Amino acid sequence: MVARIARWRVAWPVWAGAALLGILVLVFPLLTTRPFPIHVMILIFLYALLSQAWNLIGGYAGQVSLGHAMFFGIGAYTSTVLAIRWHINPWLGMIAGGIMAVLLSIIIGYPCFRLKGHYFAIATIAAGEIIYTLFVNWEWVGGARGLFVPMQPESLVNFQFHSTKVPYYYIILVLAAISFVVTYWLERNRPGYYMRAIKEDIDAARSLGIDATKYKMLAMMISAFFTAIGGTFYAQYVLYIDPDSVLPLALSIRVCLVAVLGGVGTLWGPLLGSAILIPLAEFTRVYLGGGGRALHLVVYGALVVIIAVFQPGGLMALVKRFKRPGFLGSSPV
Repeated sequence: MVARIARWRVAWPVWAGAALLGILVLVFPLLTTRPFPIHVMILIFLYALLSQAWNLIGGYAGQVSLGHAMFFGIGAYTSTVLAIRWHINPWLGMIAGGIMAVLLSIIIGYPCFRLKGHYFAIATIAAGEIIYTLFVNWEWVGGARGLFVPMQPESLVNFQFHSTKVPYYYIILVLAAISFVVTYWLERNRPGYYMRAIKEDIDAARSLGIDATKYKMLAMMISAFFTAIGGTFYAQYVLYIDPDSVLPLALSIRVCLVAVLGGVGTLWGPLLGSAILIPLAEFTRVYLGGGGRALHLVVYGALVVIIAVFQPGGLMALVKRFKRPGFLGSSPV
């Protein structure tokens, strides 16, 4: 009984803080009329979605992919091309983009999963660069010039809002929440256990009868689907796409970096990493990048290196240290 009361004393501030944070997230657009803070929040949720998607394959299954921008680009291009060529609703285009990304993940995954360690990462980089080069030279999808998303009347059905960013805020919040719910379910069920076993020791997992290729492929397919959904959202948000904005290697690295610094293989790591790194990147870009000296990249990169060196387990590892009984001299009883 004493131990149960002690655990409750430790847990209730966490739950209370989480509830307060959730309320603030829901009412945030009502607290400001300025577009820039809402834009930053939209980017936080977008990168939380993308990093959680990457976390499934990189954090839980242990397959470090540095080519996830190709799935993001496939989602953006699929919905945009369908809207331009055949006037298909972007919500349907979002699902189609997710399906196309899943098919691409199968095509790329089976040969690449034969590779281990850094060879797999290099293979995903090569695949991403091939897709990038293809779209740069493919005139049917705009080539290097890119594509403008057709303008539609402002409505939820058309997935376009011209007078305010608030609807985009809530849409990406829901999409990110769905990705976290799916990850939560996988983490606590057989696929998640198998993925973690594969990550820890693939030979031992196979000796226990786990089909490693099957579950790595499952992680890759779900990861590609959610990444493509993020690509469609981005296309509808900015209303313009080109290979340099939706297919660059830098995007793949940033998505990976957010997850790694937040804490790979954890449910909340991608959100924590996104909540810290994305505002940092945006504010340093706005306030330090205007002089043309790219000073914001120096500051951003230096802070990233400091976190990576002194807290290699990610920010979630630091959070767990604070939650550990006895931290800072406190006692659970």
